Amino acid sequence: MEGKQLKKLMVGMALTATLATAVTPGFGSIGGNQGKAYAATVTYKVTASKLNVRSGAGTNYGIIGSVVKDQMLSVVSKSGSWYKINYNGRTGYVSSDYVQASGTTTPPAESTTYTVTASTLNVRSGAGTSYASIGSVTKGQKLSVVSKSGSWYKINYNGRTGYVSSDYVQASGTTTPPAESTTYTVTASTLNVRSGAGTSYASIGSVTKGQKLSVVSKSGSWYKINYNGRTGYVSSDYVQASATASPKLVVDSFKTLGNAQQVILVTADNYDTKSAKIQTFEKVDGKWKQVLTANGVVGQKGFALSKKEGDMESPTGKYTIGTAFGRYGNPGTKLPYRKITANDVWVDDSKSSLYNTWQQKPANGRWTSAENMDIPAYDYGFVINYNESRTPGNGSAIFFHVGTNYTAGCTATSKEQVVSILKWLNPEKNPVIIQSPVSELDKY
Repeated sequence: MEGKQLKKLMVGMALTATLATAVTPGFGSIGGNQGKAYAATVTYKVTASKLNVRSGAGTNYGIIGSVVKDQMLSVVSKSGSWYKINYNGRTGYVSSDYVQASGTTTPPAESTTYTVTASTLNVRSGAGTSYASIGSVTKGQKLSVVSKSGSWYKINYNGRTGYVSSDYVQASGTTTPPAESTTYTVTASTLNVRSGAGTSYASIGSVTKGQKLSVVSKSGSWYKINYNGRTGYVSSDYVQASATASPKLVVDSFKTLGNAQQVILVTADNYDTKSAKIQTFEKVDGKWKQVLTANGVVGQKGFALSKKEGDMESPTGKYTIGTAFGRYGNPGTKLPYRKITANDVWVDDSKSSLYNTWQQKPANGRWTSAENMDIPAYDYGFVINYNESRTPGNGSAIFFHVGTNYTAGCTATSKEQVVSILKWLNPEKNPVIIQSPVSELDKY
């Protein structure tokens, strides 16, 4: 429940957006370089005629001033598509779309020209599969890469900005490291080691079946290895990774997910802590991939094994995800979205026939207690479908929303992370949220 108790809790709470974490494909940056200062330069130049400076990383934050074209800015770090700057002795934020590094920026790897390796590769409007496709590129096509955000490359595409998955492009003329392992095993009975990446290069020796190789990087279909104290190359067709390519994820062990292809996992060290870890996972081509990790909070008294109204604890269990909501316009979620008005409330009166439902004032005798929805904690969020049977006294108004301190029974994280998760969630993938102490994850 987030009722009158939470209203007091939220007074003075700092609803600052934390910097976004890097993500794997499928998740819109709800991915950037979290808190990372820029190595190549900290000075950027304004490209717009006039650019607003805001108090936070988003257009929903207040304007604290402006800068003009060609003005030089001291950039501290990046949060999503916003730069944190020093502005007149205070912290401000400007959109990264309208500033550029004054000087050469550091290329994402060894080259700014990359080649497409997939037969057809979607170009998206943001760094994740949840963003719309704005076109496509084909195998062998050369791309001009501007920067990297997690596992996505930002490119110039037909005069506009686009993003492509880094899994399907490689630097043109440069080597790239093998994806997941540096120890490979020879599968051929005898395999030549060559002086260069191709059969036209001289053989400098050979390795045999079962022999372990230390792979340095990959160049096309050849692996660069350390061979008797010198550099050699072997065909990638005759070696394989010696261990499982990727570590097992916690969701790989879950047996209760059914047809869910998106999972939000909220865990705490024990039942009594309010601090939580939030992770999101998505099943892609039959395999689970982790998308996001963020810090969050649950009820002031931690998790509840059996929740009761007003206990200041968040329910444990696995739940489906309901309506998304917010005090502003739809931020881009595919979930059904409802904009909060000043009259919106959530009934927490256990004696009311409308218990645990979203209603509008005035009460007119229909309830004696209800939670006001028009509060900063609900700038954005979604309903966790808890107590759908509306059993009196078992708890109401269980949401995933904005907050960084603690809640009265919900789950919360920074506004930026909430919006990113809302954009990522897809009802067609039957998303669920699991909340549990770490020690009890084997229940799922």
